[in-house]
This record gives sequence, structure tokens and C-alpha cells, in this order.
Amino acid sequence: MSTTDSAQTRHEAHEPLDRLIARVGGQLSDSLAAILAELPEGSMGPQRLAKALGLDKVLLSRLLKALRSADPIAVAYHAPGPDPLRRFLRAARKGGASAACVERGEAAVSAFDDLIRGYAGDRSSLAAMISAWLPEARAEFELRRKQAAHRAMSELKGVAANLNLGVVFLHPSKDGKNLDVVWLVGLLGITRLRPDAPIKVTTRLSTRRFADMPLERRPTTLAGEHVDNLEGLRLDQFCLAPPAQLEVSEVGTTVHYLLAGEEFGPRSAVDLLLAEVNLGEMPAAVAPGSGRLGYVFVEVGSPSRTLVFDVIVHEDVYAGRDPKLLIYDTSLDGVADVNDRARDVDRVDMVENIASLGKGAARFRSPDVPRYQDLLTHVFEHMGWDGAAFRGYRCHIDFPIYGSQVAMAFEPPEG
Repeated sequence: MSTTDSAQTRHEAHEPLDRLIARVGGQLSDSLAAILAELPEGSMGPQRLAKALGLDKVLLSRLLKALRSADPIAVAYHAPGPDPLRRFLRAARKGGASAACVERGEAAVSAFDDLIRGYAGDRSSLAAMISAWLPEARAEFELRRKQAAHRAMSELKGVAANLNLGVVFLHPSKDGKNLDVVWLVGLLGITRLRPDAPIKVTTRLSTRRFADMPLERRPTTLAGEHVDNLEGLRLDQFCLAPPAQLEVSEVGTTVHYLLAGEEFGPRSAVDLLLAEVNLGEMPAAVAPGSGRLGYVFVEVGSPSRTLVFDVIVHEDVYAGRDPKLLIYDTSLDGVADVNDRARDVDRVDMVENIASLGKGAARFRSPDVPRYQDLLTHVFEHMGWDGAAFRGYRCHIDFPIYGSQVAMAFEPPEG
């Protein structure tokens, strides 16, 4: 039976892949559900069923979860692998399932095995394929892979941060033609994982040599003071962990900030939080017919468990327009200009999204950021802005991909 079914699967290779997966998933669902119906313990929970059959509870939990799915493609995604399923079939036969019913199950499992080996190569690749048709599977698939990538990159680089924070405020400039931009950026819970790891602290501000900029282009503090380096932009009073101590290394016109000291492990965690003001930084409108977008972005330059990227926009900026999310791979060509169509090929299609925070600073809260409301109030008060006149947008990403660029882009008015 299994040989015939495998041959049938290969013979029907011309059918669309989603239909093939659905057909095999349907075979699994029908045959395995029939086996459970014949078992005295088949209607029980995974723990009692596992005990009765002498199998692992995890295997039975996964099997029952798969069979609860109404979509056969979801069954193929959630089902245990062929070898664990064969263990279940052997145990089910001993537990009272009929030979005919188990034989149909064996045929379905063989078809499933053939699908994996012949069309995907391995189970992980099959999951990647299925994620194209199953939104909930895609979200789970991406999260697991991002988590694995985060762990690998953290261990390779010897550093991890709990939170990568990027908050940008957009407010009309006094000249009526441009936008004032205030950035809050931070890495919270920076931890050295190995004692020998040199830790370069990367933020969107950290490679610029301020002294080389014209005075009018240098960022200022919230109090309006020009600074020569990152030290003048720090907001240590809002750090929960000890503020990071930095060492400065200059190579030509590039400045690197390294984490000072040799402490490592969980007790070595430190925070770095910065604020900078750039007046008249962005044009408020674009040339008619240009199709250009106004955008802001953050980079994932340090392995981080969570990214919180908030864009807080005054009611007179991009009125009636919501942003769209664009994520780029920067590994080859660096930071992307959203308006450069040549960089569209570097966009990464993921399930991440933008959530509206509503209007009014009282609604801008975050469980990930200590004293977030106090931090925002600090900005509004120093800038003399009314927090009630702003609306907010958030992109929250668990295990953001190292080396990616996350942008929010608006359609500006023409003028």
C-alpha cells in the first residue's frame, strides 16, 4: 500500500503544490482520526492517551492538535513527522485499532514521507512552503526561525540586547516647509555573553563624527545644546540597568563606540538611551508628480530580543495618511533609500505589521520600555510640544533579523 501511494504521489507531481499538500494532509487527517475513533482512549486528552499507548505526551499533543485543524494544509503543517507517526501506528495496533484502519494510516504516512523527501527535502523546508498558504503557520514559522537566528548571531558576536528602541517624533518646523525630527534611540539590557567579545554599540547615531559636520547640521540635545559626541545625548536618568560605559575609537572620519569593561553574563547587563534633535531635517512636502515617500527607519545592528519602533506624528504632519511598513536586507548594499526602486529587490516579505496607537500621548504606552510615559513626557516638555496633538504608530518585532532595516513610509503632500 505505501509503495503504491508513494508512486501515486510522484505520478501526480504535475498538480499544484498546495493541492498536493492538501490532499496528503487530508489523507493523514481522515486515516488518523479513524484510528483514534477505534481506540478506547481515543477521546481522552494527550496525557491519558500517551499513558495508555506507552508513547510520549508531546507526540500525542502534537497529533491531536493537528487533527483539530479543519484545513488539511494545516494538518500537514502541525502533524508529527513520519517516524513518530509510525510509532503511533504501531502502538495503536497493539492498543486495539483494526489492521485495516492502521494499514490506511500507514499509506497516508508513507505519502506524507514521500511529500517531504520528494518535494521539500526535509520537514523544515516543507514548513517554509506551507507558510505561503497558511497565515498562522507563517507567523509561527517566522518566529521560530528568527529566534534561532537571534540565538546563533548572539552567540557568534558575543552580545545580546533585550530591547532595541527607536522612537521618532515628527513636528512642523517654524519655516513651514520642513519637519523637525527628534529621535529617542536605545539598547536596553546589553549583555556581553563571552569575556573576550569586543562589543560595538550600534545605533543610528553611532558612526558619525559630529565635529566634521557644519554647526547647523549637528544634532542637539533636547535642551538645544550642540554636542561633539554621543555622550552629550545620553538620558541615563531613564535607564533601568546601570548606564553603559563607552570607549571611543576613531578610524578616519568614522567613530566607533565600544562597551567598556570586561564584565560578562546576565549580571553585566547595561542600558544605553539617547535623544537627539534635528531641526528642519526633512521636507514637509514633495515635488508634484515625484511619487516620493517621506520615511524614517531603524537598523538592527545588535542582536536583540525585541524591537520597538514608534513613529509619533503631529496632527499637521502627513494628515490623514497612515504609514506602510518596509523591511530591507542591508547585508550587501547597506542602508536602503525607500525611494530607490533598485532596492525593492532587497525588501524582505514578513508578517510584521504597524499598529496604530491612536491620538494623544496618554495612549502611547509600552510594556517593553521602562518608564515609557515619563520618557515621552520628557521630550514633549523640553520641545514645548502638546502631546495631545500627536498620533502614534508602532512596529513591534520579536527577534528582529540582525542586519535588517525597518522603515515606515508616508505619502507626503505635494507642494
